[in-house]
Amino acid sequence: MSLLSLFLIALGLSMDAFAVAVCKGLAMPKITPKKAAVVGLWFGGFQGLMPLLGYILGIQFSNSIEAFDHWIAFILLSLIGISMITEALSKDQEETDDSLDIKTMFLLALATSIDALAVGVTFAFLKQNILPAVAFIGITTFILSMIGVKVGNIFGTKYKSKAELAGGIILILMGLEILLEHLGILG
Repeated sequence: MSLLSLFLIALGLSMDAFAVAVCKGLAMPKITPKKAAVVGLWFGGFQGLMPLLGYILGIQFSNSIEAFDHWIAFILLSLIGISMITEALSKDQEETDDSLDIKTMFLLALATSIDALAVGVTFAFLKQNILPAVAFIGITTFILSMIGVKVGNIFGTKYKSKAELAGGIILILMGLEILLEHLGILG
């Protein structure tokens, strides 16, 4: 997998965390670098941890499903992408809360990183070197989450749905690329 592909996957995965970070920033009357870093560490940490866990689970089964693993990667990334697009187009408004307590942040970080677990399974099927991928995803999410807090504090929820929509489209396109490469349509 190329560095560009990995970056695009990291970008796509981080969009949920970015959107929630925007909501956190919206709810904060005053942000500080420490508050932004707390949000970034929670989201970046979980976005890095979940693909690792998914990889560990997926590697157990990768040899037995090698013949159709590209289809699984395509389906998983497409389902995650469709879910993100659906959420982006939904008219439901999320509650905003400026709390950074452990329970709140744990639940938010877990909820925004479930899709990264599935991507980790996909990495196992693709025999991707997981440690650089995990680091790249975690760092990308950390940075974008910190930016999201600031953006939310300045602009509000204006860009939240656009970020989720972009993330969903990116993940679907990456799944399609994996499928087309395996089928020999892309070089």
